[in-house]
Amino acid sequence: MIRWRGTLYRFHPLFTLVMLFSALTGYLVEALTLFGIVFIHEMGHTAAAMGLGWKVREVQLLPFGGVAVVDELGTVPLHEELIVALAGPFQHAWMILFALLMKIVAPSSLEWWNYFIEVNLMIGLFNLLPVLPLDGGRVLQCLFGYFMSYYRSLWLTTWLSLTLSAFVIGFAIYGWFSNQLPLNLLVIGLFLLLSNWFSYRQLPFLFFRFLMSRGQRVSRLMMRGTLAQPIVVARQQKISNILKLFMREKYHLIYVMNEKGRIQAILPEQQLVSGFLDGKKPGSAVSELFM
Repeated sequence: MIRWRGTLYRFHPLFTLVMLFSALTGYLVEALTLFGIVFIHEMGHTAAAMGLGWKVREVQLLPFGGVAVVDELGTVPLHEELIVALAGPFQHAWMILFALLMKIVAPSSLEWWNYFIEVNLMIGLFNLLPVLPLDGGRVLQCLFGYFMSYYRSLWLTTWLSLTLSAFVIGFAIYGWFSNQLPLNLLVIGLFLLLSNWFSYRQLPFLFFRFLMSRGQRVSRLMMRGTLAQPIVVARQQKISNILKLFMREKYHLIYVMNEKGRIQAILPEQQLVSGFLDGKKPGSAVSELFM
C-alpha cells in the first residue's frame, strides 16, 4: 500500500496473484506491462476526479482496471460522473496511438508493441462492458439518471450487473464441460458477482447519501434556473416511496391530492427530505407533514 497526496493506492489480491503467477511462469515483462497500463488507466480516473474537486480516498488496482473509492458518487452533476468514468478508457486510446507510432519508429520492437496494443484493447473494451463496478456500468448508470429516478437507476444497474456477472460465470462453467475452462474468466465473473452483491446490500446507504446531499444540489439547480418537475401523489402515499421518485438533475414540487382529486398541499422536496431524515418512520404518509 502506498499513500500519496492523501490518496491510498493498493493492489487488489487478484492483481497480486496475477503478478506472482506471471513471475513464477516467466512472464514478468508482460505482467509489468499490464501493471503499467492498469496504473495509467486508473490515474486517468483519479486525475479527472481531482480536477473536478473530488476527494479520492483510495485506489484499488485490479488486473483489468481499478476502483477509485470516492464520496461524490450520486451527489454531483451527472456530467461530472460521466467525465470521471470515461477518463479511464480514454487513456487506452492515446496509448494505442502512441504504440502505432512506435511500431513505425522502432520496428525492432514490433512484437512487444503488438502485445501492448492487444492488452490495451482488451482492458479498454472489457471496462466498457455495462457491468458495475466497470466503467461501462458507471456510464450506463449515469445515462439512466438523465431520464429516470436516482433510486431506480441504482436498482436497475445493480440487478443488470448481477445478471451479467452470473452469465459470465455460466459461460466459464460451460467451458469447463467443454474441457476448455477459462479460469481467468471464472475468477473475474465471481469477483463481479460478489462486488455487485455487496453493492446491492449497500443500496440503502447510497440512497441515504443521495438524500443528505439534496439540499445543496437543489440550491445549485435553482440558481441555474432549472424548472421544477412536479410529482403528483395521493395523501396516503408513503414518504419513502415518494423520495424514490427524485431525479438527480431535477428538483421537485410534490402535489398532494385528496380522495376527491383536489390539491390539498404543495410541498417542496426538501420538506419531505427533512421530514424523512428528522426521524419520520419509512411508512409515514405524506399527509403527516402538513396535517
